[in-house]
Amino acid sequence: MTRSAGNKYFENIDWITVIIYVILVIMGWLNIYAAVYDEQYQSIFDISQKYGKQMIWIMTAFIIAFVILIIDAEFYTVLAYGFYIFFLVLNLLVPFLGKEMKGSKSWFRFGDMGIQPAEFMKFATNLALAKFLSNQNLSVVSTKRYKTIADYIEMYKNTIISFVFIGVPMLIIIILQNETGLALAFIAFIITLFREGLSVNYIIIGFITLLLFTLSLLVPQIYFYIAFGVIFLFLFYFGKHSWKNFMIKLLYVLAAGLFVFSSNYIYSKLQPHQRGRIDVLLGRGAINLKKEGYNVHQSKIAIGSGGLWGKGYLRGTQTKYNFVPEQDTDFIFCTVGEEWGFLGSTVVLVLFAFLIIRIITLAERQRSEFSRIYGYGVASVLFFHLVINIGMTLGVLPVIGIPLPFFSYGGSSLWEFTILLFIFLKLDAHRLFVLR
Repeated sequence: MTRSAGNKYFENIDWITVIIYVILVIMGWLNIYAAVYDEQYQSIFDISQKYGKQMIWIMTAFIIAFVILIIDAEFYTVLAYGFYIFFLVLNLLVPFLGKEMKGSKSWFRFGDMGIQPAEFMKFATNLALAKFLSNQNLSVVSTKRYKTIADYIEMYKNTIISFVFIGVPMLIIIILQNETGLALAFIAFIITLFREGLSVNYIIIGFITLLLFTLSLLVPQIYFYIAFGVIFLFLFYFGKHSWKNFMIKLLYVLAAGLFVFSSNYIYSKLQPHQRGRIDVLLGRGAINLKKEGYNVHQSKIAIGSGGLWGKGYLRGTQTKYNFVPEQDTDFIFCTVGEEWGFLGSTVVLVLFAFLIIRIITLAERQRSEFSRIYGYGVASVLFFHLVINIGMTLGVLPVIGIPLPFFSYGGSSLWEFTILLFIFLKLDAHRLFVLR
């Protein structure tokens, strides 16, 4: 049975999640107001200012959430691939028909309003990935149910297809739109694949590759070669000693080796600002705090100056006097840290953590594989954005320019996270029925 029960649009909606969403959105709006506060424009409803425009985005986001909830849940399963193709086409067209903003031609402009298709590609990819994975007869990426060679071939084929669903929009966004930060957010969907049984070897090899890449940039070549040899021996000494595991590890090591040995070439091909961000993170050479190190330096000053209790709402000096660049978008958490202090920042993080844990809990109770996989995709995207955004404001992760969900100024990101979340809430409301 796949039809929904009853005609009540809001039956079985998880209102706890909705309330957390509304709280985070309102908190984000108040922080945008604080980040760009000007005594000449004191009304938070002034639509000539960013916080006034964000109010309009919030109102439209609530309307979008309402529309999503009154549409039948099967609409999202039936048109999953359709959404993916539609937004893929939009992302292919935007470099030719869109407007350039901040060095990236990734926006469609409609008067004063800008829409970024790359943001909406995330919910479309989540739908398509959930559709594909749920339509397989066996666990798509897990080796647990596979017994024959044909089964293993099927598993790797499906794993590759899953990576294609994730990788294609990433390449389009990086190559055609020059939006590396937004593209990297699609890595979050790999977490979903791990829930569906993707081998932990992918985590190990990913971590080792990143470690070797970092070492190749930091240490002399001879020591790097020694480190590579030690890790190579470690991989082959531990674990099962079957020919299959040996061949898999060998392929992993060869692929990682090819990547890290070309790391300096890759590094040289990055944009100057991208190389600068890596240098700041790794502490390579003398960092110019007036150029590549300025953003992170000012961000840490703002957060640190908040202390335990914060300076008070609308009393932040670092943000009030525009010392922190992008303080209403990518670095919005600086306003939280400076004005609300450690305790206020902790409250925000606890709310995000509770939301993500709540989504995972709801995902695990689904009867439909499609709904469960989609739910994990929602939690993964929110988790990735949260960790990366706050990590870069604290200077422990590179600045890649992705928004903090529900907090950063901008309609595209707010709409995207709203759509992403409320589609899952609609699917969860019909959890007693199998959706495919």
